[in-house]
Amino acid sequence: MRAVLSIGSNMDDRRRLLRTVYDDFRDELVAASQVYSTPPWGVTDQDEFLNAVLIVEVNATPLELLRRGQALEDAAERVRVRRWGPRTLDVDVVQIDGLTSDDPVLTLPHPHAHHRGFVLVPWLDADPAAELDGTPVAELLTRLGEAEIAAITPVMGFDNL
Repeated sequence: MRAVLSIGSNMDDRRRLLRTVYDDFRDELVAASQVYSTPPWGVTDQDEFLNAVLIVEVNATPLELLRRGQALEDAAERVRVRRWGPRTLDVDVVQIDGLTSDDPVLTLPHPHAHHRGFVLVPWLDADPAAELDGTPVAELLTRLGEAEIAAITPVMGFDNL
């Protein structure tokens, strides 16, 4: 199954932490965005994030994919103290082959992705024809504020990470 993963970090060695996810999915990688510097979303009194999107083709169930991402978060010693707060590593399953699910363990597509420039900008970079729930990601970006989009800046590709 093909899945879109949004990854981010704003603590510790952010580049190394993103690289752990990239390396873990290297053999299943279809496309990867550049790495972007992004302002915090939701809770703004924290450091900027590094964010990227990976598009992967995996032989796993959706829950197995979620658990794999959570295992990478655990290996990065992720602690969930505050919703939308600082984190060593975040691995979100954004979309899987157009599947929909309202399961609170794994809601698909990700219920907030269409509002988050830090997901949409890298996703469009990785796949210019990307769609979220039938709507082109490029169109979803036009619904966000220009200031939000302008604050999301490319830093480097994974080759330089």
